Amino acid sequence: MTDRQNGLTYAQSGVDIDAGAALVEAIKPMARATRRPGADGGLGGFGALFDLKAAGFIDPLIVSTTDGVGTKLKIAIETGINDTVGIDLVAMCVNDLLAQGAEPLVFLDYYATGKLDVATATRVVSGIAEGCKLAGCVLAGGETAEMPGMYGDGDYDLAGFCLGAVERGSVLPDLEGQRPGDVLIGLASSGPHSNGYSLIRRIVETTGLSWYADAPFAPDQTLAQALMTPTRIYIRSLMPVIRAGLIKACAHITGGGLIENPPRVLADGLAARFDWASWTLPPVFQWLQEKGGVSDAEMRRTFNCGVGLVLVASPENAGEVLARLLDAGEDAFVCGEVIKA
Repeated sequence: MTDRQNGLTYAQSGVDIDAGAALVEAIKPMARATRRPGADGGLGGFGALFDLKAAGFIDPLIVSTTDGVGTKLKIAIETGINDTVGIDLVAMCVNDLLAQGAEPLVFLDYYATGKLDVATATRVVSGIAEGCKLAGCVLAGGETAEMPGMYGDGDYDLAGFCLGAVERGSVLPDLEGQRPGDVLIGLASSGPHSNGYSLIRRIVETTGLSWYADAPFAPDQTLAQALMTPTRIYIRSLMPVIRAGLIKACAHITGGGLIENPPRVLADGLAARFDWASWTLPPVFQWLQEKGGVSDAEMRRTFNCGVGLVLVASPENAGEVLARLLDAGEDAFVCGEVIKA
């Protein structure tokens, strides 16, 4: 009979079950802090339940989104600034829900790494929990995958998944209601958000600057700190405007920038005409454009250029939309109009 007393263990193959259990215990209080009506924020089950009726919905449609953080993670990994990429992860998903008029309800994350570092993973999940609190959704669960040989030392990857809901009669965009002459309203971004970082990293490389050098465009911050500014979450300020029926469309300015995203929420035969002089390109983008020699066209199709969301409103409602958003703390401004394509 074979003696298996000295046989191989899962830990010897590179997977530490105890570390995974320690991570779950560390993040349970974070998940509980995201509780909201309809869910209790508990972890540990094989699935998560959500009560739409308890959340106040009458005749809802479920909306789902998924996204990641992209190569912004490379800066986080190289510099140890791991506390805010979780906010980025949530933001990229929940801001997409706004384009359908939906409220975020449930968030789940996927964290994959070659060797689980509980301290790093805990910092990442703390950011995810903070993002969920900002968005008003519950961190209902997730998956931590330790996969030796799949990732380099210290590397990790993130994916996020969010479920939201919208009442059947309130889905955006309102394609039938859009008209030439409708107003484009921009909501300021907090920086590049989570797009274009492969180009950003290439530009930084050409400058020879260290991540720890002073940021030329941001006083009192290192270059890494400035570029790791988390994606802005617009849920609290914009959901009341959406529920009031004051906008016809919302475009989240992600990959594809200001060129490719607005057409996704406009009716056939219509186009967005931006007044490029209506806002000033933020310093981070001015620096990237100058140091990278990037053309205006390439900037506009790669980055948000300072505009995180673009809303479509009738001329009659534009003033109220702006007033509500400004009162809610947003930097909102008219940035163009809808025209015939």
